Amino acid sequence: MDIFRKCFEYTTAKEAIAAGYYPYFIPLAESEGTEVVYQGRRLVMCGSNNYLGLTNHPKVIEAAQDALARFGTSCTGSRFLNGTLEMHEQLERELARYVGKPAALVFSTGMQTNLGTISSLATRADVVILDREDHASIVDGARLGYGRMLRYRHNNVDDLERVLRRVPENAGRLVIVDGVFSMEGDLADLPALLEVCRTYGARFMVDDAHGIGVTGRGRGTAAHFGLADEVDLIMSTFSKSLASLGGFVAGDEDVISYIKHHARALIFSASPTPANTASALAALHVLEEEPELVDRVIANGDYMRTGLRELGFNIGNSVTPIVPILVGDDQTTFAAWRMLFDNGVFVNPVISPAVSPGRQMLRTSYMATHTTEQLDRVLDITGRIGKKLGLI
Repeated sequence: MDIFRKCFEYTTAKEAIAAGYYPYFIPLAESEGTEVVYQGRRLVMCGSNNYLGLTNHPKVIEAAQDALARFGTSCTGSRFLNGTLEMHEQLERELARYVGKPAALVFSTGMQTNLGTISSLATRADVVILDREDHASIVDGARLGYGRMLRYRHNNVDDLERVLRRVPENAGRLVIVDGVFSMEGDLADLPALLEVCRTYGARFMVDDAHGIGVTGRGRGTAAHFGLADEVDLIMSTFSKSLASLGGFVAGDEDVISYIKHHARALIFSASPTPANTASALAALHVLEEEPELVDRVIANGDYMRTGLRELGFNIGNSVTPIVPILVGDDQTTFAAWRMLFDNGVFVNPVISPAVSPGRQMLRTSYMATHTTEQLDRVLDITGRIGKKLGLI
């Protein structure tokens, strides 16, 4: 059997390209945050995670340029050996303070943060329990560890308790949940989940990739609920509100030190580049200095949820600037994406297995820097297409 046989037999992408419905790996010629250029056409970007619009903020760009001039393009080594800069440790201290934890550890990507953190903590005697809608990086981190992985129904506290009751008393327990779920924009019920975790002696980790800069006045979902002291670990990325590339985990000093010396994704990866690190640090400073950005992204999310609901779309349980338009089948989802794209609106089509069957959607997301005129244009175009396709 040729191991490449599966590759030669995979034709789905080629068929979608030929039919004009392939929505992935779209090469953009320009990006100005709220608008992008594709083959000479301008589109309103409603598919980015650039929630605060900081990728084009002058202070963030200047910080990256200064770091590039001072340190060059790369540290050419892992954090463990020659790749740690003073700037990495400064970023760790400031992130820990910002989310209300004693210590933090910076990784090169958000994916690596979850892979390294979870796999290093989950040894053979441990059980990792996940929400069924948790991000793929959480699932893969649990799979990489030697512990057992269990899952509970989305945001269902009773089902989490059912799962925890099955865990042997001598097993270590780690419950991991997205603070803001990346597809449907709903919040995890942290108070109820944390109460169950404490009852059953489980530690609790929140992936706040989509919460930092958005919820809790920008400090994340744990801060939103007033539970920053109670949540054991807070993880987030730089590739959303912090306008860079990388990630971090924050928690107790001893726990962070253990991860620092056992996480293979940290030890065997090159460290974040100087420019990426400086960008994240500058974005964090802007976030603290300009809290009105958080107000604006929340307001824009509210505006679009209201507008889409009034048009008649099903937007699920979103309470954030991530606003899904639930469609329910693959073909209509791709057709809606193509029509929006052709009419100047960039969104993301999401189908199974990224979401449960029947929950296929257009994932839309909004920035603090979107103007009302842009948002109204998106509502007008989306409404007209929704009527054509029978979605409203």
